[in-house]
Amino acid sequence: MRIVTHTCSNTEIVCALGRGDWLIGVDDHSDHPPEVVAQLPKVGPDLDIDIQKIISLQPDLVITSLTVPGHERCLARLEAAGLPLLVTQPHSLADVASDIRRIGDAVDAPAAADRLSGRIDELLDQGPAPGNPVPILVEWWPKPVIVPGRKSWVNEMLALAGGVNPFAGEDVESLEIDTDQVRAAAPEAIVMSWCGVQEEKYRPHVVARRDGWQDIPAIRLGRIIPISEAWLGRPGPRLLDGIEKLRTVVDLCR
Repeated sequence: MRIVTHTCSNTEIVCALGRGDWLIGVDDHSDHPPEVVAQLPKVGPDLDIDIQKIISLQPDLVITSLTVPGHERCLARLEAAGLPLLVTQPHSLADVASDIRRIGDAVDAPAAADRLSGRIDELLDQGPAPGNPVPILVEWWPKPVIVPGRKSWVNEMLALAGGVNPFAGEDVESLEIDTDQVRAAAPEAIVMSWCGVQEEKYRPHVVARRDGWQDIPAIRLGRIIPISEAWLGRPGPRLLDGIEKLRTVVDLCR
């Protein structure tokens, strides 16, 4: 089977299922696993993929996603081209597990998909970590400040780690927040997970110096922790490691 993946998470799922050798193209942002993606043709950035290049690769399946605003335009163009599609749109860890199984069925790797999705199912069965949850602000973007809302798998990740998203009550995937909202939320830690930015380019001082943020517990206590969006923002197998990274943040606060 000849597969093109659009979005990092779908690329990583296919590789985790042992079908990396079936990939014939990936989007420009797919960077893991490097030994697989480095040698593959790139089909453009995830918000502006090159439809003609995808067509020229003659895929049997294009796995695409609706995980961020703008992906719907890519999907419309893929549909208009008549390409064979599998679309993911997860909002929860259960959705991620379901997508892994769907992709596993599509790429003839159901057993591997059951094993991987089963690890997520086991964590969900365990339920939230014991103790009072620690309010932790996960920051997707710095200017304007964008954070996850209720329709994000990050809420469950935080709960499993012993934390809580102060903005989990907002019925959206993500939202822009202002200084007053952050002060009212009083997070005990801020996790920088800027989408599309390499972790070595994160700048904690940018967060620490924001006007009106100095009295926020996370700033006052110096708890600004960078965690690459590869571990939190990509709904695929590495979310399991992301939960462990969030546990270290919770432990730091207790």
